[in-house]
Amino acid sequence: MRLAAINQRGFRLLLAASLSAFAGCGSAAHRPLEERFEQTYTIEPTANITVSNGHGAVFVYGSNTNEMRMQAIKRAYTRERLKQIAVDVSIQPDSISINTKFPPKPHWALSDRSGTVDYTIVIPATANVARLELGNGEVLVDGMHGWTTHARLGRGRMFARNCFGNVALTLGRGTLTIAYDWWEPGDFSIQANIGQGNAWAFLPIDVVCHLVAETRLGKIGNDFEEPAERGTKKITKIDMSIHGGGAGAVTMRVKEGNIKIVEASP
Repeated sequence: MRLAAINQRGFRLLLAASLSAFAGCGSAAHRPLEERFEQTYTIEPTANITVSNGHGAVFVYGSNTNEMRMQAIKRAYTRERLKQIAVDVSIQPDSISINTKFPPKPHWALSDRSGTVDYTIVIPATANVARLELGNGEVLVDGMHGWTTHARLGRGRMFARNCFGNVALTLGRGTLTIAYDWWEPGDFSIQANIGQGNAWAFLPIDVVCHLVAETRLGKIGNDFEEPAERGTKKITKIDMSIHGGGAGAVTMRVKEGNIKIVEASP
C-alpha cells in the first residue's frame, strides 16, 4: 500500500490489528497462563497518574468519569513465574502510582524468562499522565485532555489518539503513530521523539497548527505540502504553519527512520 493512500480508516485498521496481536499468537497448547486483576478507584479529575511496566502493554483511555478503572492481565508460562510478577498500586486522591515488579532474570539459558503484564486503564480525561514507562511492548494513550501526558517506550509500538494537552512521547525503537479524528483550538503541544523507527501523523483536513518534522537518516512525506512540490525532492526537515498556524504545535523528530504526515479523511 502506498503511504499517501493511507487515510484515517487505514489508521483504525492498523491500530485494531496491532492491539489484537497479543491475543492471537500461539496455539492453545503453548499459550501462557493468565491471572487477571480488576479494580476501581475514586480519584480527583486532575489527579497525577504514573505507570511503570517492563514487558507487555499499557493502554490508557480518557473518559468523562471521576474514577480510575484498571484491569491488569499477568501472563507467564509457569505458575511459579506468574506468582513472582507483582502489581503494586498506590492510591491517593490526587495521585496514583502503578508499579510492576518482575523477578530477576535467571542466569541459566534454559530457565523460564517469561512474563508480561497488560494494563487497560480508564481515567478522567482531565487527569495528568505524569509518567508512563514501558520497556518493551505497546503503548496507547487515547482521549487525554489533561495538562501533561508523558509516555516513554523502549521498544515496540506507540499510539496517541485525540490527545489535546502537552504531550511528550519518547520511543527508543519501533513505530509511533499520532492520530486525530478532529481538531480543537488551544495552546498545547504534541512532541514525539524516536530513536530508530518510523513515525506517522494522521491530521484532520481542518487542522490548524505549527508543524515541525525532522529526520537525520530518512525522509519525510507530507500531504500538506503543495501538490506540485510533492515527490520532487527528498525532504528531511519541514517547519510550516498549516492553515495559518495557531497556538497548537506538533513536533516529530526521528534519528533514523521515516516520517509520514497524512491529511486524514473524516
